[in-house]
Amino acid sequence: MSSLKRKAGADDAAASDPKKAKQSSLMSFFGGGGGRNAASPKTPSVPRPVAAASTSTPTPNSAPYKANSKFDKAKWVAGLSKEQQQLLKLEIDTLGESWLALLKDDLKTSSFLDLKRFLCREHNAGRQIFPPPEDVYSWSRYIAFDDVKVVIVGQDPYHNVGQAHGLAFSVKPPIPAPPSLKNMYIALQKDYPGTFQVPKGGSLTAWAERGVLMLNTCLTVRAHEANSHANHGWERFTQQIIDLIAQRRQRGVVFMAWGAPAAKRVVKVDSNRHLVLRSAHPSPLSARRGFYDCHHFRLSNEWLMERYGADGEIDWSLVPGTTTIEGPKKELAKEDAEETETEETEETEEAGETEVEKKTKENEKKDNKPEDDDDDENKTDVEEEEETPTPATAKEHDVKKAVGGEDEKENVKSAEVAE
Repeated sequence: MSSLKRKAGADDAAASDPKKAKQSSLMSFFGGGGGRNAASPKTPSVPRPVAAASTSTPTPNSAPYKANSKFDKAKWVAGLSKEQQQLLKLEIDTLGESWLALLKDDLKTSSFLDLKRFLCREHNAGRQIFPPPEDVYSWSRYIAFDDVKVVIVGQDPYHNVGQAHGLAFSVKPPIPAPPSLKNMYIALQKDYPGTFQVPKGGSLTAWAERGVLMLNTCLTVRAHEANSHANHGWERFTQQIIDLIAQRRQRGVVFMAWGAPAAKRVVKVDSNRHLVLRSAHPSPLSARRGFYDCHHFRLSNEWLMERYGADGEIDWSLVPGTTTIEGPKKELAKEDAEETETEETEETEEAGETEVEKKTKENEKKDNKPEDDDDDENKTDVEEEEETPTPATAKEHDVKKAVGGEDEKENVKSAEVAE
């Protein structure tokens, strides 16, 4: 764990006034409704802040915009009004700098400032809010804007204690995987049989570090009340994030939209530039309507490798010591297969007529085999056809039948469904 580094401008975001320093640090993070002169408490430790610098492994970096190339955070903060500094304290202190540089103007809009005022009122009323304030923007610190490869669109944060930590579908250790995430594991096992191993927990931070942006539509929720912070401004803010990625990442990224609400978020994404994958939501209420066999994890890697080469491939593994990476393995396997075929050919030539006679006898046995014996083979073909989508279906990348209608029910009853 390391603490976020704050620049001088953020430290002076609000003036200290002992007479009015009655708001808790939690409330101050969301705007500290203590007025213009409310105290500015020390920023708590924030899990895994990530610098905007690129990782050791190259990632798709196609945007004409270069993160932090010209953005002066201290100067920007100094230009905010005292009220804006107070209301935007959480964003100033915890939003990843590559994202802050892009979203700085959106943060000053009346709709976003009204959202922050709403959150202040929630805290003043004693409401418990998830995720904890230091985790609201954790997604922005795990991955810089230029390093995003895949965007998974979520809905609402989990609303039970100890679950939400800023990444859609992910939960904090040692919380076990919720039902939707368990279904995601099932889909991964189908995409990577024998290589993807189901982890004990439900943390997806490893994906975030590898280029997967797991972004909820709403970034906060009232404890035990699904969708309680919907329609207060988060939707407009997160839509802007999706739009920025779609507009600036010119060589393309992958968007995964599960369920009707998520599908609406990617309607304007250019499918010629990006890969847009739609399916049913992994919730137990809808997963059987196409999610298990949507093959989004494998399809995303196939597309990324076509665009960016081996460096584009996502390792979906979550168990240490395992990997789903197949790019380099495929080449090695191909070379091994060619060597094996050459060795077998040489052995056959050495065997001469003996080998030919053996194959002739095998063919004679097949010719004399009763026609009824083919039933088992036909049965196997039928079973495989039911379980495995045809190439044409896989190429469509759009499970249309799962998007409409009853997916609206996903926003009910539990944080798991809301996620």
